Amino acid sequence: MKGALLSIKAHTNHSFTSTSMRIMVTLFSATILTLILLLNFHIPQTKSQQEYLDNHQLDCDDPSKSTYGNICNSINSCQSYLTFKSSPPHYNTPATIAYLLNSTVPLIANANNISYVDPIPTDTMITVPVNCYCSGHYYQHNSSYTLKTEDENYFTLANNTYESLTTCQALDAQNIYGLTNLTAGLNMHVPLRCACPTSKQIENGFKYILTYLVSEGEYPELIAEIFGVDSQSVLDANKLIEDQVIFYFTPLMVPLKDKPPTKIQRTLPPPSTPLSKPHVENLARNKDSSSSKKWVVVGIAVGAAFLLLIFFVLLFCFCQQHKNKKKLSSAATKTTTEEVSNTNTSITNPSFSLCSEGLRYAFESLTVYEFEELHKATSFFSEANRIRGSSAYRASLKGDDAAVKVLKGDVSVEINILRRINHANITRISGLSVHKGSTYLVYEFAENGSLDDWIHFSKCINSVALTWKQRVQIAQDVADALNYLHNYVNPPHIHKNLKSDNVLLDGNFRGKLCNFGLARVVDDYDFGEEGFQFTRHVVGTHGYMPPEYIENGLVSPKMDVFAFGVVMLELLSGREAIVGDKNGGEKRLSAVVSEVLEGDNVREKLHAFMDPTLRGEYPLNMGYSMAEIAKRCVANYHNLRPNVSEVLVILSKIQSSSVNRDPSDVMEKTFDQISDWKI
Repeated sequence: MKGALLSIKAHTNHSFTSTSMRIMVTLFSATILTLILLLNFHIPQTKSQQEYLDNHQLDCDDPSKSTYGNICNSINSCQSYLTFKSSPPHYNTPATIAYLLNSTVPLIANANNISYVDPIPTDTMITVPVNCYCSGHYYQHNSSYTLKTEDENYFTLANNTYESLTTCQALDAQNIYGLTNLTAGLNMHVPLRCACPTSKQIENGFKYILTYLVSEGEYPELIAEIFGVDSQSVLDANKLIEDQVIFYFTPLMVPLKDKPPTKIQRTLPPPSTPLSKPHVENLARNKDSSSSKKWVVVGIAVGAAFLLLIFFVLLFCFCQQHKNKKKLSSAATKTTTEEVSNTNTSITNPSFSLCSEGLRYAFESLTVYEFEELHKATSFFSEANRIRGSSAYRASLKGDDAAVKVLKGDVSVEINILRRINHANITRISGLSVHKGSTYLVYEFAENGSLDDWIHFSKCINSVALTWKQRVQIAQDVADALNYLHNYVNPPHIHKNLKSDNVLLDGNFRGKLCNFGLARVVDDYDFGEEGFQFTRHVVGTHGYMPPEYIENGLVSPKMDVFAFGVVMLELLSGREAIVGDKNGGEKRLSAVVSEVLEGDNVREKLHAFMDPTLRGEYPLNMGYSMAEIAKRCVANYHNLRPNVSEVLVILSKIQSSSVNRDPSDVMEKTFDQISDWKI
C-alpha cells in the first residue's frame, strides 16, 4: 500500500512537472517571439556590411569611424578587388600600378585581359586582385610608398595618388609621422580599403567584394548594373538607403558573385535622368515612419515585461521542486555512477599518445613493433646510436638500418600525412610502437645525415665538401618533393618547416624531405578558394619563416617556397639562414641576396657570395641563375614568389646543364658571358 501511494505521488509529481515544463516552454517561446518583434520594430532591418564614407575623407580632422577603414565583421582574409584609373605618366602600365598597389603584373594583366607591358589608355578603369586581411579592427590590403616631393602629404597621397583607396585619417593612424612632419624620402605604410563578404552575403551567393571608385554622375543602381548584381545588394553593402546621395571619387563596396568582368563598361546616364533624390526627403520620410511606430513599440515592451514576470515566477517554483526531487534520488544516482565508472576503467589507457582514430589508421597501414624490439635495435637507445643529439636513434631491424624517432603527444597528424604520400624525395615511414606515453616512429635511414651537416662551414662535421653538381641535384630533389606536395597530392600539403636540417641525404647524396610534424593539409574548408589560412600559433625556425607568416600568421604554399629559397641560398653560399653583419648584429640570408644581385659589381659580389669550399669549381652563370630564382623565392610579398613548379623547371635546366659541363673548362667563358651584367 505504501509503495502504491509512493507510486501515485511520484506520478502526480511527474505530471505536475511535465505540465509546468510545457507552460514554461510556451511562455518562454512567447516571450522570445515578443522580444524579436520588438527588436524588429526598434532596430532597422539591414543586411549591410560597411558604412559608406560619405565624403568624410575630405576633412583629415574628421574622426568618423568609416574613415579608418572597413570594419572586420566576417572571415579574417579573402581575395578582393580594387579599382584604379590609369593615370599617366606615373601609373598607366600594369607594372607601375602593381608596384603602387602591391599586386603583380600577371594578376592585373590577366584580370583585365591586357598586355603585360603596353600603356593603359588614360582614365581607363581596371580591376586589381589583392588579398584582403583583417588587421586589428579593419580590413585592409597593405602597400607602401616613398614620398617623392615636399608637396606630398597624407591628403594628396590618399585622394590623388591612391585615388581614394585609402584616407588621410587611416594614413595618419598607421604611420609614425605626424601630418606636419612629412618630408621627401620617408617610407609610408599605406592601408588600402577592401572588405570580405559577410556570412549573409556568402549565403546569398556573393564571393568577393570590389572597392569601386565612383565616377561623376554614377549612382548605386547604375554601378550595380555594370557588375551584373541587384542594386539592393549594393545599398546593403554600404549601409545606404534608396535614393541616398553618393559622391563621386568616393569608394563604394560592390558584392560580386563572380570575378569582375575583364573590361568595365561605364555608361553615364542621359542628362534628363535624375541622379538621385534629395537626401533631406529620405530623412524626413524615415522620421515620420519612426514616429508612427512609437506607440506600437511601447505596447509590445509592456507585454514583453509582463510575460517575463510570469515566466520567472514559474521558473522559481520549478527549481524548488526539482531541488527536492534531486535529494530523494541521490542515492540511486550514486550507485549507477559507480557501476558506469567501474565499467569504463577497464578500457581506459592514458599511456597512448595517438588519438584513437589516428591509431586505427596507423595500425592498418604500418608495421607495429614491440617496444622491446626497438629497444634492442637501438642498443637500448644509447647515446652512441643517437643521431646528432636529436630525438632520433639509429637502429638495426632485421639486418636493415632504420631511424627510430621518439615523440610525445598526439602524432597522428604526421603519421596520417606520411602514410598517404609516396615520393622518392620524401622520407618513408615504415612502422611504429607506442609505450608509456611515447610514440616511436620508424623511418628509412639516411646514411649521410642532414644537409645542415654538409654545407655550413662553421659546424661542418665532414672533411669533404659537396660539389656543385651535388648541390644542384639536392636543390632539384627538394623542389621535386615540394612540387609533389603542392600539386600532386590530393588534397595538397604544406610542409611548413622546411630548412636544411630537415633535408636528409641518402648514400648517393640525394635529398629527402623529412619532419612533417607541422605539416598542414590544404583543404577547401580551412583554406578556401584562395589557398591560404591564418593562424595565431606561429612556430618555426628564424630565418626560414616568411614575413607574412611572422607578422600575420598567414599560411600558404608560398611559405614553403620562401623557405626553399633560403635553402638554395645556403647551398650556394655555405652560410646559415641568419648571418652576422658588420655591426655585430644579425641579418637574414634572404636579405643578403638582394645586395649581391643588385647595384654595381654583381660579378665580383656573386663570386664572393659563393661557398669558398667549392674552390671556384662551378659555372658562374649557373650560380647566377640559381641565385636569381632563389631571390624571387624569398620576395617579401608572397604574391611575388613563383610557384614551386616554375622553380623546379628552372632547376632542372640548371641541373641538366651542370651535368653536361666540366666546371673547370667553363669558368673563364662564364666570366666573359656575364660581362653584360651591371659592373
